[in-house]
Amino acid sequence: MGYEIERKFLIANDAWRGGIVGERHLRDGLVARFGQGKVRVRIDAERAWITVKGPRVGFARPEFEYPIPLGDAEAMLASLCDGPVVEKTRYLVPHDGLVWEVDIYDGILGGLAFAEVELPSVDHPLRPPHWVGREVTGDPKFRQAALLQAVGGSPALAVG
Repeated sequence: MGYEIERKFLIANDAWRGGIVGERHLRDGLVARFGQGKVRVRIDAERAWITVKGPRVGFARPEFEYPIPLGDAEAMLASLCDGPVVEKTRYLVPHDGLVWEVDIYDGILGGLAFAEVELPSVDHPLRPPHWVGREVTGDPKFRQAALLQAVGGSPALAVG
């Protein structure tokens, strides 16, 4: 079984821009919710995939990702995702042996920015870079569903 072990932070300053090694534009939408889990479809410039995520326990949760045809993903975003399609540019910034992802949102969540990092294990030591601010992992105010509700998106259909 696959697991995602992820931590999320606010961004303190723009110093991360000096370390960018890659970027990509992402669009995603929620296909379904179940219990404390969800199914999401996501597209970047070259590929598309379905992600199934289970309930979070601490920093970890079950996660399964499967590639799907780009045309199918576009059709799902257009016809199966009733909530807003979320758009963001993801910047990859290495620090201390890990690759941090800085997400700058466009569209309905335009202007929001977060830094996330996936860890190889729950007990992996983490030394955040100086451009990272307060940790918001697990804070319900910073889940995508709450952010979408705050700007008028549907909380029942938002991606968390």
